[in-house]
Amino acid sequence: MRSQLPFLLLLLLLSVYARGGILGGWTPIKDVNDPQVRDIGQYAVAEHDRRTGEGLSFDRVVSGATQVVAGTNYRLVIAASGGGVGTAEYEAVVWEKAWEGFRNLTSFKPINA
Repeated sequence: MRSQLPFLLLLLLLSVYARGGILGGWTPIKDVNDPQVRDIGQYAVAEHDRRTGEGLSFDRVVSGATQVVAGTNYRLVIAASGGGVGTAEYEAVVWEKAWEGFRNLTSFKPINA
């Protein structure tokens, strides 16, 4: 059994990586037009606007990454317009536990060009 241990560890690491990366690491989102990703982006802008009243409206998700935690963190670059600034890009982090119907906007900040 001892001689099989390195092989089993390698197999375990490969299976974890194949499922989307190591627990806690960020994995790039391949399709930012996926309906789930767009929904998270729309939620981020709407929740930010609810909290601040800035008048932003969601345009699109530019890029993003996910992180497996107790749920999933989405770190998105979002294009949004309004709020007296035209169209600008923002970085938003949303924590989601889909099985509970839970979402929380953890951060939302402008990206300086």
